Amino acid sequence: MIRRFLRDRAASAVGGGMLAGWALTLAVYRPGFAMYDTLMQYRQVLSGRFDDWHPPAMARLWQALAPFGGGQAPLFVAQVTLYWLGFALLALPLARAGRVRAALALGVIAILPPFLGWQVVVLKDAQMTAALLAAVGLIGGAGLAGRRPGGAEWLGAAALLLYAVLVRANAVFAVAPLVAMLLPLGWRWRTALALGGIAATIALSPLVNHRLLGASDSGVTRTQPIYDLAAIAVRAPGAATGLPPPVVAHIRARGCVKPYFWDPLSDSGPCGDDVAPLAHMPMARLDLLWVQAIAAHPLAYAAHRLAHLNSTDRWLVPWRWPGAAPTIRSERNDLALRSPGAIARALQRFGGYVVETPIGWPFVWIGLALAGLVALDGEAVLARALFVSALAGEASFAAVSIASDLRYHLWMMIAAAIGLAVGWPAFDRRRLCIGLALVAFACIPAIVARIALPLPPQTYAGMLDWAD
Repeated sequence: MIRRFLRDRAASAVGGGMLAGWALTLAVYRPGFAMYDTLMQYRQVLSGRFDDWHPPAMARLWQALAPFGGGQAPLFVAQVTLYWLGFALLALPLARAGRVRAALALGVIAILPPFLGWQVVVLKDAQMTAALLAAVGLIGGAGLAGRRPGGAEWLGAAALLLYAVLVRANAVFAVAPLVAMLLPLGWRWRTALALGGIAATIALSPLVNHRLLGASDSGVTRTQPIYDLAAIAVRAPGAATGLPPPVVAHIRARGCVKPYFWDPLSDSGPCGDDVAPLAHMPMARLDLLWVQAIAAHPLAYAAHRLAHLNSTDRWLVPWRWPGAAPTIRSERNDLALRSPGAIARALQRFGGYVVETPIGWPFVWIGLALAGLVALDGEAVLARALFVSALAGEASFAAVSIASDLRYHLWMMIAAAIGLAVGWPAFDRRRLCIGLALVAFACIPAIVARIALPLPPQTYAGMLDWAD
């Protein structure tokens, strides 16, 4: 009786803490930060004309929430609420089971500056993370409570997972494995379900975006082939990439193929005119050219993708590699999208310092997820599912990624952290310590790189022209 009473008190305290975290987040960070992508999407919401460069599912949700208020506030409230709800649904059963330290660890994870600092920015990455956290809370929380999820929980989770894959193009690489691992299936069925889910989502998403959600084709699907073809052309002179030698020479001279991002090759970039023939090529022909170039020059392609992977995972990069620090204020605009107050800005500045530590390095969390997965030595369905989701999602960046912003890795980092907290009793301590030691060892060259490499420009325009 006494033990049960103490567990109930602990659960009440944890629940109160989660509720306080949610309320304080809303109070301190209202109405949420609006970045450039936020502005572009809000213009579509106001005009009623959508394209698929930004997720039309998010724009439609924003449109549906308009009666609750103008600006970014409705979406901000929604994503913050789902974020804290996911943590609460996992922490409460842990506390009731006597695992108070694990429940408290989830509270610490929720307020880590690299996580919360990006979660209060109204962007598709935060929307995806919030939806996934709430879905995991519904299904995983039931498992932690020692019961099977009910029909209503599965239905709610399914809606959230569907939104997650529609709001972020490569979310399916994390979502499909997550679902497969949470279901009571054998490994063959899990693999088939994950691969089938990925294939079906890739095939059906354009139909949903264009026909069901009414978005026009913006050409966003061309960015990946253009980025890779330009890189192959620069790294393998004479390669059949659809770019003539003088154009390739100009792209090389301007340094437009950058590991950091594809933007110099965009319409408004310094080499946009050079790749215009690719941008206007029929999609089927562009995809064929892309596949043929990769097959003909695998080493050039691999070198390019590894360079980008290093950049986006922030391993051997300079100190203050751009795109990591949470934004301090909303982008200047004429749409009445305001910035949060002074306390929020101060906390975001603090987050800017924290992301320069290993806490803000995606490769560290990849290593932690891998170490946790290998060290699991018992029944830990939720932890295993989170680790697999994090690693599968990150693996997709090896082939499907064109920019290096930290926010793209938000789900992976949080999933790895939660997996470590909830899976703790099931770890083989020896294997886990070996894994943690290897992660620490990988940090050594990362620290050396941050000391030795020159400081990069801290502006978008500077990165466009920087010879990296």
